[in-house]
Amino acid sequence: MIYNYLFPLLVLLGIISFLLGRSRAVNVAGNAGGIKNLHSLPNHYGMLTAISGILPALLIYGVWLSVETSVLDLRISQDLPPALMTDKANELSLILNDIKNTIAKTVTVVQNEAVTEAASRYVAIQENYRGIITAATILVFGLLSTLAYGAIRPTLRARNHVEGIIRLVLMLCSGVAILTTLGIVLSVLFEAIRFFQVIPLSDFLFGLSWSPQMAIRADQAGSSGAFGAIPVFAGTFMIASIAMMVAIPTGLLSAIYLSEFANNSFRTFAKPLLEILAGVPTVVYGFFAALTVAPLIRDTGTFFHLSVASESALAAGLVMGIMIIPFVSSLSDDVIHAVPHALRDGSYALGATKFETIRYVIFPAALPGIVGGILLAVSRAVGETMIVVMAAGLAANLTANPFQAVTTVTVQIVTLLVGDQEFDSPKTLAAFALGLVLFVFTLALNVIALGVVRKYRERYE
Repeated sequence: MIYNYLFPLLVLLGIISFLLGRSRAVNVAGNAGGIKNLHSLPNHYGMLTAISGILPALLIYGVWLSVETSVLDLRISQDLPPALMTDKANELSLILNDIKNTIAKTVTVVQNEAVTEAASRYVAIQENYRGIITAATILVFGLLSTLAYGAIRPTLRARNHVEGIIRLVLMLCSGVAILTTLGIVLSVLFEAIRFFQVIPLSDFLFGLSWSPQMAIRADQAGSSGAFGAIPVFAGTFMIASIAMMVAIPTGLLSAIYLSEFANNSFRTFAKPLLEILAGVPTVVYGFFAALTVAPLIRDTGTFFHLSVASESALAAGLVMGIMIIPFVSSLSDDVIHAVPHALRDGSYALGATKFETIRYVIFPAALPGIVGGILLAVSRAVGETMIVVMAAGLAANLTANPFQAVTTVTVQIVTLLVGDQEFDSPKTLAAFALGLVLFVFTLALNVIALGVVRKYRERYE
């Protein structure tokens, strides 16, 4: 079916339209005395011909992709066989799932003649709609491209039109990004408000017990749940602090060495090698923490007669710090390397040693960028999940002992939202409350980082 290849077909038609438009512009230029008499370059005329057709066609195609499922579900729900007719939304949803599973054949569905008939009807409706969309898309593309092709003349401001269209597309993309961010924030905020309507904000922010499991019966122990988030916040702070104790000194010192002491050949080799750590999946770090670091810490603690849990905050924090080293190192190295050499030369001319130049000249000049990079690294540490799940555990313990198991905000969010959930339960809504707190905290760190950079940034000629 042509619909399955509609996108590559549109791309191919766009290339053909570009070539035809460019060729026509060259021919028009020949009749007008040369390309110098055209308002724009031939490539601009080709781009205008292609863009005029492909953008509206892609718009139609994209809108249909976003509403196809809803339209088909609505249509098939009106044409269900009598044996499947129902007025209940839950039953209708199950029936639609059976129909789609029968079509996809990914899940074994109990043989039912009515479901099979509805599935055949669903496929027929889908093919009809897709045929209409395919025809409409190609027709719109051909019509608009033909109009743009016929409008090519020496005085046509093709470059202005192309740049205007590209500017509009970029504005729309920016708007989508902004609206997406706004939608995420509002969705989390509204669900968090629902949670705080059940659980007081003071109990959530200052409570010392976290046990969000809700009992099935009212007479069960802990049936009301416990939503004091202090243990979760404390665990997050402890692991992030341990991670930054590892990442900041190591990353900053390595950045100073690479920028000020290492030769170019070593820097060219070492910096990409160090940044490879940033590309390692976090689950790999989690395996390393759970299988290597945590047992090593436990065995070392046993040797010194210390009580160390099999999953500890220290293990998660150490491995997380190793993971964050490239963030601190790379950002700090770029900032230090950007300090003008004139400052170094002036310091050396006044008799300062290399250490004194780094300590009193280069480091203060690069400090705003370094602080901004460190705060961004802290945000990265606070938002990490996989390492904590595998190395620190799920227990919400309020402790200052790094050898004990703790949990973090992100781990609890994952735990609360695993599996089928009802979003009317305080247990599930607690995940949104935690997410809102985490969002506010990371936003504050980013704002502080930007403020520090803007306030103390120095401009050099």
